[in-house]
Amino acid sequence: MMGRLGGAMLALAGWLAALPAAATTLVAAIPGDPGHLNPAITTASPVHAVADSVFNGLVALDRDGNPVPDLARSWQAGEGGRRYVFTLDPAARWQDGRPVTADDVVFTFRDVLLRHHARTRASLGPALPTVEAADAGTVVFTFERPYAALLRQLDVTEAPILPRHVYGGADIASHPANLRPVGSGPFRFESYRKDDSVVLARHDGYFKGRPALDRLVFRVIPDAATQVSALIQGEVDYLGRVGPADAARLAGRGVTLLSTRSGPGGANCAMTVAFNLDRPMLADARVRQGFAMGIDRAQMVDRIIHGQGRVAAAPIASGIEWAHLPGALAAVPHDRAAAGRLFDVAGLLPGPDGVRATLGIVHFPQFARYSDLMREQLAPLGIRLAARSVDPAALAQTVFTRRDFDLALISYCNGVDPEIGVRRMYDSAAIGNVPFSNAAGYRNGTVDELFRAAAAATDLGERGRAYRAIQQEVARDLPYWWLVETDFVSAHRNAFTGFAPWSGQFAERVRPAN
Repeated sequence: MMGRLGGAMLALAGWLAALPAAATTLVAAIPGDPGHLNPAITTASPVHAVADSVFNGLVALDRDGNPVPDLARSWQAGEGGRRYVFTLDPAARWQDGRPVTADDVVFTFRDVLLRHHARTRASLGPALPTVEAADAGTVVFTFERPYAALLRQLDVTEAPILPRHVYGGADIASHPANLRPVGSGPFRFESYRKDDSVVLARHDGYFKGRPALDRLVFRVIPDAATQVSALIQGEVDYLGRVGPADAARLAGRGVTLLSTRSGPGGANCAMTVAFNLDRPMLADARVRQGFAMGIDRAQMVDRIIHGQGRVAAAPIASGIEWAHLPGALAAVPHDRAAAGRLFDVAGLLPGPDGVRATLGIVHFPQFARYSDLMREQLAPLGIRLAARSVDPAALAQTVFTRRDFDLALISYCNGVDPEIGVRRMYDSAAIGNVPFSNAAGYRNGTVDELFRAAAAATDLGERGRAYRAIQQEVARDLPYWWLVETDFVSAHRNAFTGFAPWSGQFAERVRPAN
């Protein structure tokens, strides 16, 4: 083990030595290769961890999830919440020097976000018929019905704005600029080495003021222990997520820990198993219930996230308190005997070797401990899990394009409003070739209509009632099994200050501490 860690550290030290000596460089570790750097076509966290620092949204979110100016320096809502007018900051420039205009915003929403970004497509797609440029610096969103959630879904994580002159006129999914992005954000693209690193350089013309860092470097380090060792040795300066055992290991090591309930974009995240409802075996609700009852989720809290989170009590995260339905999953307790009976009545009887069925489960590499524990828990029930770890691009193809899976283990993030991150998982309009949308292939007309009603309501109490009714429906149908909600703890060396781990642009204001 020490040999492997030592080798990684030596390689990292050698790589850093190649950077200009005078540069003020911050090195952040990321657990997986992003695959590409276009955050407008995916919700995958490895992409956003890097690319959100290259782009901006119309608004940003503060630590409490409240909207504050970003590319839009001001906005007005009118006509009872049906019309929003945004005035762009005239100082905003793309990293090639051209001005950010209303046409860029219209292009991004019409041609990219509403087609390719799972959360934005599922929420705004059915509600937003018109996005127009009133002039070069003014954008108008017009809805058929009031739309209360808009402002909180326009930050860089949910709605990054792309330059039309760079990304227009070609297939956005395979556009060359996805690997050499041009944004308006605090850092510009410099280099990308697959499975190794992404280097960003300071955007000197950044409209909010020149960043203090010369370079922002992302190193792909999949192993958490290696990440922590690199932080202690000063080879890495920032970790976006740190587990409890590692947090204790960092105490007194010149490191500051920052704890927040939600991550970039106001994300309230839950580890979730998606059942592929196209599979005849998994279309049987008794099989899904048996699977869920065979899982001891409290063990996940103890053995995997070590108390940095909680057992999921409802389909909507507890962080969205006004929409959360406590106890929604109480009818599906951990009960192995009941799980076995459900498998029996569903016709999944044990064979001579005691095996009832083998199910494939696909996930990111960093989630292997979840699949390992589920395999351990389900084996005595005669359910075998065959796990397959893949990168974000491969998972998107497997699950959402080819639908070649039985189970998918995904960290779905609920956002600060159910319209932002929840709807994509359940709305039948969100089934299709959009990464991290309705992975289960779930269809329920009552749920679809409740989402439409909740989005159109302006009264928070009315919206909350609709979302609680949705949770009653999906908790009964069980297209997913919600495992654990996960908190966010980041860590940085005390040599730097000014981090904003709740924002996609976590390093926008980072500077040397002295």
